[in-house]
Amino acid sequence: MESYKIPAQTRIGHLHLKVSDLQKSMAFYCDLLGFELVTMYGDQAAFVSAGGYHHHIGLNTWQSKGASPAPEYAPGLYHTAILYPERKDLAAILQRLIDAKYTLSGAADHGVSEAIYLNDPDENGVELYWDRPKTDWPLDEQGNLTMYTRQLDIPGLLALLK
Repeated sequence: MESYKIPAQTRIGHLHLKVSDLQKSMAFYCDLLGFELVTMYGDQAAFVSAGGYHHHIGLNTWQSKGASPAPEYAPGLYHTAILYPERKDLAAILQRLIDAKYTLSGAADHGVSEAIYLNDPDENGVELYWDRPKTDWPLDEQGNLTMYTRQLDIPGLLALLK
């Protein structure tokens, strides 16, 4: 088969999740994280977005209403990553989560990005992150990207809000 590379401008347009309780999921994605409801598909699905896009996240109960979360050690989605435009935006959502006393599952500095990890009501992993400018990404002596996982400077991040 001939070699193929996906175009560099390609982006992941949206995510569609099977959820057990549409109202709980909408409370998480809309009320807590701040996505806007674009439209409902009866009482079984909702489509939410940031900034008026047709939808970034679809939520449905078509095959999953009332179901238990997927087993942790099974194939499937590891996490959804939601990219914030500025570091201060990541600080603002972190403060919102702290104020809401929402449980975080982790926080990390990856060199290329800073990230906060949590789970939605169905135990789907969610990463909230901000990318550093590409010129600041860590490289080794040969120019290869050297991502890492280090402790996130939470006080430094939250200081952006003062």
